Amino acid sequence: MSGSNAPAAGPPTRPPLPTNWRKWILGARPRTLPAAVAPVLVGTAAAAGVCANPTGIDGVTSCLAVGRAVWDRSGLLHNYAPNSGVAFSPELDGSAKGLTWWVFLCALGVALFVQIATNYANDYSDGKRGTDDPGARVGPPRLVGNGLATPGEVKRAMLVAFGLTALCGLPLVLFVDWRLVFVGLAAIAAGWFYTGGSRPYGYAGFGEVFVFVFFGLVATVGSYYVQTLQIDWLPVVAGAAMGCLATALLVVNNLRDIPGDTEVGKRTLAVRLGDRNTRGLYVVLVVIPFVLLPFMAGLGERPLAAIAFVALVLARRPVVAVLSGAKGPQLIAVLGDTGKVQMVYGLLVAIGFLVGG
Repeated sequence: MSGSNAPAAGPPTRPPLPTNWRKWILGARPRTLPAAVAPVLVGTAAAAGVCANPTGIDGVTSCLAVGRAVWDRSGLLHNYAPNSGVAFSPELDGSAKGLTWWVFLCALGVALFVQIATNYANDYSDGKRGTDDPGARVGPPRLVGNGLATPGEVKRAMLVAFGLTALCGLPLVLFVDWRLVFVGLAAIAAGWFYTGGSRPYGYAGFGEVFVFVFFGLVATVGSYYVQTLQIDWLPVVAGAAMGCLATALLVVNNLRDIPGDTEVGKRTLAVRLGDRNTRGLYVVLVVIPFVLLPFMAGLGERPLAAIAFVALVLARRPVVAVLSGAKGPQLIAVLGDTGKVQMVYGLLVAIGFLVGG
């Protein structure tokens, strides 16, 4: 058959857009969820052993009963009020190394749902403003921008996710520390005003600050605090490491969107820094957690946390891709690889903290 009779090559076909419940999973942006899970794992694991041997009111005063219900030796049920000054016996409350699992699950729920709610809020606000025009961006489809859902439907999904955030946080407020309500309200407000409101800070280049603070420091230190009722340097350093990896996710996402964001007037940090400097920032954010690892493993007396250096193997591919000039759809794969680095790094650090605690 001659070449002239060969069928003409058409435009590349795209997979069909999801419908029904699948579109809501798409809108939740699963690739970003490691940013919510990993810091809670690390912060909780850092608390391992801290409250395992409380000595009473004059000893480890910060490791008091946190609304736990425990059976004493006579078989009577005692409910310990938060900050009551009544120490507990960890061998009686069924916890492992002083950790309380319902507290961990509540903290994890808060982190996951505030991340999902923020993603829906971003979809809603960008869709309303027209900055998610599918003809101007190369990233995954968006619910409003691609016509998969109406703005009202996405707004309702956002409110449900924020409501679930509050529901998961309520037991922590009631039984751990009532002041946590302010942390929760700040996280919800930050999630909305990232791209919502009349002057969204995400459009002004401050989105990375939000991610570093809330999905790094707050999530990690907060998960440690609700277990121990204290703040120490180890979860702060671990929170900085997790914050860098979470911020790297946003940086590579905004690197991919520089052309489209520039066109619609979004002044993200990537737009302000430019392509080359944004690539350098991404590499720095991926490297810093591994620089901090010896401090956590050595000075923190959790040497097993050093196993997280294994994540360097996974980090090589996205770093090389970014430094090699990957653009457009290629950076979607980099986003997924970065999420894997964060999840593996966080999981291994958590294992090292938990076993060594």
